[in-house]
Amino acid sequence: MVLRLIIENVKNETYVVTLHAEEEIDNDGLSIIDIEYVLLNCEILEKQKDKITKENKYRVRGKTWLGRIIEIIVKISPTGKLVIITVYSIL
Repeated sequence: MVLRLIIENVKNETYVVTLHAEEEIDNDGLSIIDIEYVLLNCEILEKQKDKITKENKYRVRGKTWLGRIIEIIVKISPTGKLVIITVYSIL
C-alpha cells in the first residue's frame, strides 16, 4: 500500500522535497532524477514513528541508474503527497 503511494506520487510528480533533503542531494552529488529512479524501484526497509509529530515515516533503499545505493526517508502527508525528508548514500 505505502510502496504503491510512493510510486504514484513520483509518477504524478506530487511530492515535496524538504530543504534538508535538497542539501543532502547536492552534497552527495545526486539529482532529482536519481531520487525519482530510486523511489520508483525501492524497497521499504523500515517503518518509523516521528518522535515529535507521531507520523509514520519510511526508510527506503534502492539503486540509482548508475548503481549507487541510497536510502531515503519519506512520509505521506495528510494531503496524500509524498514528502522526501532526507537522502543519504550507502557506502
